[in-house]
Amino acid sequence: MSATLKLDSNEGPLPPVALLEALATLDPDAVRRYPEVSALEAALARQVGVTPDRVIVTAGADDGIDRVCRAYLGPGRTMLLSEPTFEMLHHFARLARGTLASVPWRCGEFPLAAFLDRLDDQPAVIAIVSPNNPTGATASAADVRRLAQAAPASVVLLDQVYVEYADEDLTAAVIDLPNVVVLRTLSKAWGLAGCRIGYAIGAPDVVAVLRAAGAPYPVAAPSVALALGQLANGAAALRAHVARVKEERTELGERLLALGLDPFPSQANFILAECGRRAPFLATALAALGVVVRTFPNRPGLGSALRITLPGSPPEFERLVAALETAVAPEALLFDMDGVLADVQHSQRAAIVATAQSFGVTVTAAQVAAAIRAGDAANDWRVTQRLIEAGGRRASLEDVTARFQSLYLGGLRERETLIPKVDVLKELAARRPLAIVTGRPRAEAEWFLQRSGVVRLFGAVVAMEDSPAKPDPAPVRLALERLGVRRAWMIGDTPDDMRAAAQAGVLPLAVAAPGDEAPAGGARVLGQLTDLLELLS
Repeated sequence: MSATLKLDSNEGPLPPVALLEALATLDPDAVRRYPEVSALEAALARQVGVTPDRVIVTAGADDGIDRVCRAYLGPGRTMLLSEPTFEMLHHFARLARGTLASVPWRCGEFPLAAFLDRLDDQPAVIAIVSPNNPTGATASAADVRRLAQAAPASVVLLDQVYVEYADEDLTAAVIDLPNVVVLRTLSKAWGLAGCRIGYAIGAPDVVAVLRAAGAPYPVAAPSVALALGQLANGAAALRAHVARVKEERTELGERLLALGLDPFPSQANFILAECGRRAPFLATALAALGVVVRTFPNRPGLGSALRITLPGSPPEFERLVAALETAVAPEALLFDMDGVLADVQHSQRAAIVATAQSFGVTVTAAQVAAAIRAGDAANDWRVTQRLIEAGGRRASLEDVTARFQSLYLGGLRERETLIPKVDVLKELAARRPLAIVTGRPRAEAEWFLQRSGVVRLFGAVVAMEDSPAKPDPAPVRLALERLGVRRAWMIGDTPDDMRAAAQAGVLPLAVAAPGDEAPAGGARVLGQLTDLLELLS
């Protein structure tokens, strides 16, 4: 598994290496002295077609929100905003001791009439985020102008941090209005989130108020230098990135619909998808597959939704789609055997304890469980040898194996029982092909399946002789190959199971083996295999 694909914060593309290399030429005096932002403000003013006195650089767009709240809110003053919307609006309004009033807006057209109906509350600040975060919905220039003109005593805060991805840029159409402040950023489409470069555009008197409402040096000199370089040379790359994101946005929406999810129409670099009761499982499943998306567990109306940033990269987009399809629509189910299908407390684990005892080392069941949880434990013979050596005795693997097998095959294995009910396995097999990935010798695995009456339910059995042991992903991949599928879930009870599955691009699901206090970490902890029936429904 490669590095985590972080799709929860809506960052933009990687900037070119040459941009970072240019920092080496930065005048050291720029680091020694307090930063000067006038050149950056002039460059941003030229980009949006205003004079420099109408632009203030801020520490990200968040700083712009903070300054507006500090300047225009306070006790007895209200911010009117939509719900749901960018949560930092709530945060800074409350810090300024202002009051919040909201209008519902999940999707569709901007609710202009509902906003106009609330003007009797005389809001000091009216906040509009377009494209809205987290929904991706947009307002029109006519909406903003109508609202600003209807509330001349209010400051209309128009957050346009995702505007590069939208069909329409509202900035030029509204900045002539004296009570409108437009927030923009270089953190998204320009790819400079780590530099914290935002900016606000407004009337000169409003910008002067915002300067006084915050720190005098909000942005570091290296960030200013990077921003100037990106503005000068990054326009072509930005257009290509935006075009790619728009393609992904369309395709991801179609894929989500095909998977039975409900994506919101979006004009941002993300899609919000309504996932119903599956949302918590899907979020943890994607994380287990190395893809992190945004959840909203404490936001009213958003608890069953996921927000997915569009990566703007073909390989990363394919990885996202593969993870989604695996999490939502597996083609097969893979099972470890010991502790998942077979209760081995009184057979294999008892053989470990008895074998160690025969070499003069006392081992408890808890120590055996701890050794298995420590990993690299797919082979009971090696686990036994390590426990004997930890007890201060030496024993060759050959001798340990011979003693273990004499105990296990000599009667202990007769104590093994099938953990799930046969009817549950039959129902699972009716829904998906099943396979086993085990560290047991093939003859022992098949003996147990035959004895339990379930051998015909499994289309493939990958055993000790077939491939390297878990946590190597090879046996998991071999099971996929034998079943002729690409996407699967794997149910296991050890860290080795979880690591092997994840590295093979298979979703790991954890169960606790009988007698164990807790399962290995996985995408989801299953109380029992009947939970799979609910997850697959």
